[in-house]
Amino acid sequence: MNRIFLLLGICLLLFGCKNQQDFIVAQTYEEPHDPSPNTKENWLHVPKGLQASITTTDIRFVRSEIPKIEQKNTWTGTAWKGERIAVQLVLWSTDSVTKVNTKISDFKSNSGEVLSSRIAAINFVKYVITDEFAEGCGYRKPEDFASSISADAFEPVSSYSIKSKETRPIWVTIDIPENTKAGSYKSVFTINIKGQKSNEFYLNLNVVDRVLPAATDWRFHLDLWQNPYAVARYHDVKPWSPKHIDLLKPIMKRLADAGQKVITVSLNKRPWGGQTFDQFEAMIEWKKKKDGTWEYDYAIFDTWVQLMMDLGVKKQISCYSMVPWGNEFYYFDETENKEIKVKAAPGTKAYEDLWIPFLEKFKIHLQQKGWSKITRIAMDERGPEEMKAMLQLLNKYAPEFGVSFADNHKSYKLYPNDLKDMSVAFGHPVDAVDLEQRRANDYISTHYVCCSDSFPNTFTFSPPAEGVFIGWYTMAANFDGFLRWAYNSWTEKPLHDSRFRAWPAGDTYIVYPDNRSSIRFETLREGIQDAEKIRILREDFTRRNRTAELDSLNTLVQKFTITTKPKDLEKLVKDAKNTLNILAEK
Repeated sequence: MNRIFLLLGICLLLFGCKNQQDFIVAQTYEEPHDPSPNTKENWLHVPKGLQASITTTDIRFVRSEIPKIEQKNTWTGTAWKGERIAVQLVLWSTDSVTKVNTKISDFKSNSGEVLSSRIAAINFVKYVITDEFAEGCGYRKPEDFASSISADAFEPVSSYSIKSKETRPIWVTIDIPENTKAGSYKSVFTINIKGQKSNEFYLNLNVVDRVLPAATDWRFHLDLWQNPYAVARYHDVKPWSPKHIDLLKPIMKRLADAGQKVITVSLNKRPWGGQTFDQFEAMIEWKKKKDGTWEYDYAIFDTWVQLMMDLGVKKQISCYSMVPWGNEFYYFDETENKEIKVKAAPGTKAYEDLWIPFLEKFKIHLQQKGWSKITRIAMDERGPEEMKAMLQLLNKYAPEFGVSFADNHKSYKLYPNDLKDMSVAFGHPVDAVDLEQRRANDYISTHYVCCSDSFPNTFTFSPPAEGVFIGWYTMAANFDGFLRWAYNSWTEKPLHDSRFRAWPAGDTYIVYPDNRSSIRFETLREGIQDAEKIRILREDFTRRNRTAELDSLNTLVQKFTITTKPKDLEKLVKDAKNTLNILAEK
């Protein structure tokens, strides 16, 4: 573990302590050195003592820069029952180390209703090294790209030591219970400062009489690719050991609570070659016996799939891959008593010799587990020639599976009836009639962003509003959801440096070790919530024949069909969210 929570029981006394020597703060990991601090800031102009303000969640603050904001001590937000809403505060000081503790009171309405303070989670935001988009995809040397630090990683503590000439954000999430009574609630966020007078901030929460269902019931098809092997490496535990399983559960529960629908499975070793820091191992052990027959061990596969299903991710199992990058496959040869690597392209005899026996036994195993109908053979950005050869074999020996395909070749028309789950690269339109036909067939159609997209994206330097935009664009373009690689393919030191050898910083992960969330993950989740709210209102207005409201909603959503970043992105998102809530209240 990278942090120690000091004597939490004793620390309950912090806010009532009369002795300043008892003012203890939680310990946390050291942040990275800033490779490009702003040395021109005149911190001498900052008044003495800790400065603090409520601010917008659209700002990603810089540690060495004085916040250029109008100081506020009041926040007003509107949320549905069951929704998560966020508040950002920011602290800065020109003085030496300032110890602060924070707390939030219960939310109370004028009618006497009370929401426990436990619905709010306080996170101090920490900085990680990032770089720039530049040309996007392509192998990169760190020295060739501008680097800086970015506020992104959440540290779930309520106390912190603020250093001199430092800006430190606080991100507060508020989860509204589904059974909340609609109305206005008030709470106070208090910052207790050692040696100074406490600061109070007033939170006004308006709860709309609409319900956002539990995330497992959201229809938005979220597909963030998981990498369980990164968790094992980072924590130095044996893959699939009890310790590994215990570490996986909370971070994957966070994903399930964002509405994740898909379990990422590696059928064979290295389905994406070596493009992640932690390579994917085979979740099914392939063994060629001395008599030439094949034997498969599904123990890891079963453990992983069941773990994810128990957490609430149970709509789809995406199995990578029958067309891996480089067409390389691995198995243990009993005769030679070693692992064999073979190169076998779709359409060749070597390919058939590998996959025909596997598919025949795999589908039997899935039928026994009851998972056959939700299993997809998954491919990532493979060319039409390889895809067609693969599909010919798959449709002959295991047609019940169907295919999940991240398609950057605009080739969905080549095999429309085979792609039960299709994701197209952002900005690649799909004909409206094709989308409706796919939906009628109960097929999934999503979009994805990757290293080639400067906007919108979830890099560690991306503006927070871009995460929210993704949810709105999904609805505007009439897709069923969103795909992104990857959820947690961590870099070597993910808490310190989000840069990777091949793509812009943050491309390979959106959450941090020890189940830490991030600004990027929370704003993406916020956009998904908005997408669900849009769907619910559309269905409601249609059912009740509220034509005027439905037209207003659809006109609002269509503002997000744009594929280039608008100058007023933050205002566009803010105004749209306000209008959405007004329509909901009607």
